[in-house]
Amino acid sequence: MYNVLEYAKGIQLTDTVIQTETEKYIDNLTKPVGALGQLEEIVIKLAGIQCTQKININKKVVVIMCADNGVYDEGVSECPQDVTQQVTYNFTRGITGINRMTSFSKSDIYIVDIGVKGEINSPLVHNKKIRESTSNMCNEPAMTKDEAIKAINIGIEAVEALVGEGYEVFGTGEMGIGNTTTSAAVLSVLTGEEIKNVVGQGAGVKEDTFNRKVNAISRAIDKNNPEKEDIIDVLAKVGGFDLAGLCGVFIGAARNKKAVVIDGFISAVAALCACRIEPKCVHYMFPSHMSQETGMRIAMDALGLKPYFYVDMRLGEGTGCTLTFQLMDMALHTLYTMATFEEASIEKKNYIGIWK
Repeated sequence: MYNVLEYAKGIQLTDTVIQTETEKYIDNLTKPVGALGQLEEIVIKLAGIQCTQKININKKVVVIMCADNGVYDEGVSECPQDVTQQVTYNFTRGITGINRMTSFSKSDIYIVDIGVKGEINSPLVHNKKIRESTSNMCNEPAMTKDEAIKAINIGIEAVEALVGEGYEVFGTGEMGIGNTTTSAAVLSVLTGEEIKNVVGQGAGVKEDTFNRKVNAISRAIDKNNPEKEDIIDVLAKVGGFDLAGLCGVFIGAARNKKAVVIDGFISAVAALCACRIEPKCVHYMFPSHMSQETGMRIAMDALGLKPYFYVDMRLGEGTGCTLTFQLMDMALHTLYTMATFEEASIEKKNYIGIWK
């Protein structure tokens, strides 16, 4: 098991020299400077991560952390708790949203049972179950500090294994009834935002369920008094196994100099936890979409990132990552196959004069 804090200290900054060279190359293509906006930023960022202009993102994978949450007992979700187990199993059947979207985007999934209630008998599910569900954080810490560290390690170890298989780009997905409640609790602690400002409707909750979510988070924070500056303490007291596992994925990807894509709200809060452990993690992160969850904008602002897509999605599972996978492919294909001014027989100064 890794010492998480020591492991994270090994994360390096991306290569700014390569990024500058890549930007100069892009600025010499037959277009106004900056005209392809975030597509240019994606390519420059990838070059810095991989320390080369010969970028390789052929192998992509979405790591899906699946776990149940004890706070479900407080009536914070309209869904039965066994939906976590059923959907996790359905990932193995190829019938879910993330299955169809990874199929289309020519990427893979890596399913981790990190704390689902009940057994899932499939060789496609990596059984890393810490225990069946966290505890109810309204009554006691959701997990022990050792369990939180173990969960982060499970995420790190998943990345280490997948890097060994040649994966270059990671997506972050989750499945767990009640995890918008735990994520909102963690976000409130880390940012100081009022609870009502970070709590969303989750899986289609009604007003009374929404109020129970706010009340449950308030009670959990008061009961456990998480230490804002100690991210592992926050995750242990009011977080979830899936959230901590994804935090480990972000840290592991950054340590291995791999691009990692943020999906929706839960993923964004996990990304924020990783950045609070080691700020350099953000240089390896790519946002995907602006989730409809209320706290998403707060999480993105805290990370200093701007999502690429506004498509009103809130499914989770890592589905938003697949959109970004395709955007990355298009950005690389476009900017590395466009003609330079010289190749197009165009005077750069004249071209810029027309379009500025």
